[in-house]
Amino acid sequence: MFDSYDKSLPMPPAYPRWLGDIGGTNARFGWQVSVDAPITDVHVLACADYVSLADAASAYLALIDRAAPASAAFGIANPVFSDAIEMTNHHWRFSIDALRRALGLQRLLLINDFTALALALTRLPDSSKRLIGGAQAVAAPDAAIGLIGPGTGLGVSGLLPLGYQNKWIPISGEGGHVTLSASTQAEFDVITQLQKRYGHVSGERIISGTGLVDLYHALGDLHGGVAREITTPAQVWERAIAEPNSRANEAIDLFCAFLGSAAGNLALILGARGGIYIGGGIIPRMGDRFDQSPFRARFEAKGRFKNYLEKIPTWVISSPVSPALQGASQALSLGIW
Repeated sequence: MFDSYDKSLPMPPAYPRWLGDIGGTNARFGWQVSVDAPITDVHVLACADYVSLADAASAYLALIDRAAPASAAFGIANPVFSDAIEMTNHHWRFSIDALRRALGLQRLLLINDFTALALALTRLPDSSKRLIGGAQAVAAPDAAIGLIGPGTGLGVSGLLPLGYQNKWIPISGEGGHVTLSASTQAEFDVITQLQKRYGHVSGERIISGTGLVDLYHALGDLHGGVAREITTPAQVWERAIAEPNSRANEAIDLFCAFLGSAAGNLALILGARGGIYIGGGIIPRMGDRFDQSPFRARFEAKGRFKNYLEKIPTWVISSPVSPALQGASQALSLGIW
């Protein structure tokens, strides 16, 4: 987290506030006029269409025909430890303080995008989450909650309970970059293949949009074909739908199995008996195909702790408006940093 504000002025009014969810592919912006008001004027801008975040943010203000408010909070798919930002999965780099001044803001709070999403989890309506397997699983009250989600990269976060008044502390980490391990010979072979190209194979190297493509290519390399005709995750998905017995479907099953293992690891590390949420841009689009994947079986496949994991619910977040925008708003209000 980095909170930039004009120290020569008193702290600005809390509302209206400008909210953002900045990923490696898309930048989502919204507007909130008061504490109980919904987030409105939501627009999604393709990051590739803009030279900088300042340009994308300015384009949003032009779209809604408003001047910048006093305060803004953006979640961004990147570690946020200081004023300097250099995005992991996009070419934008900038100073947070310089961005604040360029946009005419008194205060700009920048946090990791999955930290922002985590802050929204306890307020998600039932209509914005879908249970995956584990029909008998029930979230334990006042227990840690985990969050993981593949998109352009792999986001990982969660909430730790303070133990009273439904208060939570969000986790800000980079769990998507931990080393990925194999559970089957097929997974070992794929990881070995990708090690030749990348050296270190992290979770994000496979459980992400580009990772799905790399999985497809690795399977092709392992089974005697170059398989470079597919270059985007959407093309893998289209091939899988058109050809149910294709290598593309094998890649999707591997992708979901790896995600299940990673989600199970997260549940054990955090003691996330409050449930595991799956965010990001990829899984919600899979619909029933994800339900039929190896995800839940692999989530529970932890030997002696299978019974522990069977009791933990897993939900896919499915919301027309990015919940991370609400989480960014909460970050402005909480004063926990």
